[in-house]
Order: sequence, then C-alpha cells, then structure tokens
Amino acid sequence: MSNILQSLNRTIIAGIILAIIFFLLLMSVWPGSSGWFSDKYFWSAFFRYLHVLSGVMWIGLLWYFNFVQIPNMPNIPDDQKPAIGKVIAPAALFWFRWAALATIITGLIVAYLNEYIHYALSLGLMGGDPKSITIGVGMWLGIIMAYNVWMVIWPNQKKALGIINVDKDEKAKSARTAMLFSRTNTLLSIPMLLSMVFAQNLA
Repeated sequence: MSNILQSLNRTIIAGIILAIIFFLLLMSVWPGSSGWFSDKYFWSAFFRYLHVLSGVMWIGLLWYFNFVQIPNMPNIPDDQKPAIGKVIAPAALFWFRWAALATIITGLIVAYLNEYIHYALSLGLMGGDPKSITIGVGMWLGIIMAYNVWMVIWPNQKKALGIINVDKDEKAKSARTAMLFSRTNTLLSIPMLLSMVFAQNLA
C-alpha cells in the first residue's frame, strides 16, 4: 500500500480503479442499469462527476492561492521565495487553469444533456423554471471566472513569475492585476457555489 501512496500517479490510478469497482458494484444492484451506457442519464451522471472533480480542483486551488499562498508570501524569507515562484506557483497554475476550462466544458455538457442549457444561459428569458434559472446564475458566474483565469490571471502571472520577461515595474503591475482578479474570482466563487448547490434543491 505504501508503494502506491508514495507515487502520485499510482495513487490516482488506484483511485480510478477503486471508483470503477464501486461503479460496477453499484450498477449490479441498480434497477434497469443495463441500459445506462446508451442512456443520456448515464452520460449526464458521468459528466456531472467529471464536472465536480474538475470544480473541486479549480476552486480548491483558487482558495489555496487566496487563503494560503498570497497571505503568507510576505512571511517567507526572500531567499526562499524563488521556490514558490519558480516551482510551486507554475505547477499550481497549470492545474488551476485547465481545471477551470474542464469545469466549464463539463458543466455545459451536463446542462445540454439535461436539456436546460438554453433556459439557464438565457437566465429565464427563453422560459424555464426556477431551478434552471438559478443554476444559470451559477453558470454565468463560472464562465466569468474562467474568462478571468485564462484572459487576465494567467497572462499576468506569466509576467509576474518571469515566464515572460518584462521590466520590474511591469512585473509588479502584473502581479497586482493577477492578485486582484484572483480575489475577484474568490468573491464570485461564493455566490456561484451557492447557486449551484441551491439549484439542486429546487423542483
């Protein structure tokens, strides 16, 4: 067991295998489960699972940056800060931006499969019920947040971290811009998650 847990890749593979075993056991006792593979409800559940997985990665890293890394950077000795900027932050930003994209894509797929995408994205202007409108608010907040990740935070972080060479003033300006938009996303994540969770309890 320790050999598995000492490697991230082996840990992830073991988690996937465990999830598949659990899924197969669940399907063996689920009424009418034999037709799920050709049923939109199966694919809806599958993509919802991927949506939640990628969302946990995205928001988890967003909150890591804002609750842990940014507030504690002033407490890190200057000679140790390059380890954060050159190693930790780029790796975290890789998973951060791709998880944001995966969350949006899988969320749109779920909305399409459940036939409420047009109601949600139009916020009820094309009809719909309170559930689809409420989840639509969360979808739009998520889309805005993902736009911020790819179009503002990541381009500015590349300058702030020295991935793109710029002068000292531009680097400082980019670091501040990335921080402010990351804080904006943290702000938006709170009502976004409320909308997503609350919608599930509406008829």
